[in-house]
Amino acid sequence: MRAAVLTGPGRIEVERAPMPEPGPGQVRVKLQGCGVCASNLTPWAGPDWMEFPTKPGDLGHEGWGTIDAVGDGVTGLSVGDRVAALSYKSYAEYDVAEADAVVKLPPELADAPFPGEPLGCAFNIFRRADIHAGQTVAIVGIGFLGALLTRLATDAGARVIAISRREESLQVARDMGAAETIQMHDHQAIIERVKELTGGKFCERTIEAVGKQWPLDLAAELTAERGKLIVAGYHQDGPRQVNMWLWNWRGIDVINAHERDPQAYIAGIREAVDAVASGRLDPSKLYTHRYPLDRLGEALDATRDRPGNFIKALVTF
Repeated sequence: MRAAVLTGPGRIEVERAPMPEPGPGQVRVKLQGCGVCASNLTPWAGPDWMEFPTKPGDLGHEGWGTIDAVGDGVTGLSVGDRVAALSYKSYAEYDVAEADAVVKLPPELADAPFPGEPLGCAFNIFRRADIHAGQTVAIVGIGFLGALLTRLATDAGARVIAISRREESLQVARDMGAAETIQMHDHQAIIERVKELTGGKFCERTIEAVGKQWPLDLAAELTAERGKLIVAGYHQDGPRQVNMWLWNWRGIDVINAHERDPQAYIAGIREAVDAVASGRLDPSKLYTHRYPLDRLGEALDATRDRPGNFIKALVTF
């Protein structure tokens, strides 16, 4: 099979690799595509802890495709089933997943791309955020995740204030139902605007979806007394400092919304499948850029640089 290998910082080669074989309780998926996650960007940059070359397909974890081989002891899944897979070497034409880490895709999603992991992640974050009708929710960072959360929170009856640095992203937020949008450029000006919009109370819920120090600081400032600060950004480039005085004074609940339980991930993916198949959620316009496997490097660069209307890149086979 063809598989991508990171050979050094900012360098990828597509190589021939042996086909993976499913063991007991596993299935092999012939991949149709894989989403490109911003968490790939730190390995792509080549930090000191990275080891090169990577294993074939490494870093790809947002794959979908059809089952083409089934290991011993697998029930309820068959060759030909179209699935979203929670697997971790999906920048390749085939990957192996545990049978309980795949979710069948219904006929309503035939031929539609379905990067299950980030879609499921949005539903899990939304559940842990405990958002209700009538609340004001600030979402700091409108990429793929922030856009989905804008839609979910709006549909729950919350008033969403979307904050992002790019005007194109703010337009996406408006399209997804945001009641108010603020450009993320001046820390104090944003705080004053949110204070004005909330009558001085700030937001019952604030979701930080960037993964950097400044947006985390800003998100805390926008959270109301006894509100909840939900950390959805992936902070992987080093330690963070927090304003514990502010957190204490306001009595903020801080929730790290990243799941590490595979079954919680799968539950979120199932929710996403139901929502997209029923038409309650339409992520299709968020898939703004598509690349073949041999242009994965370009997809990663676009994920980093966010040209034009960029929201989400897919690698398709």
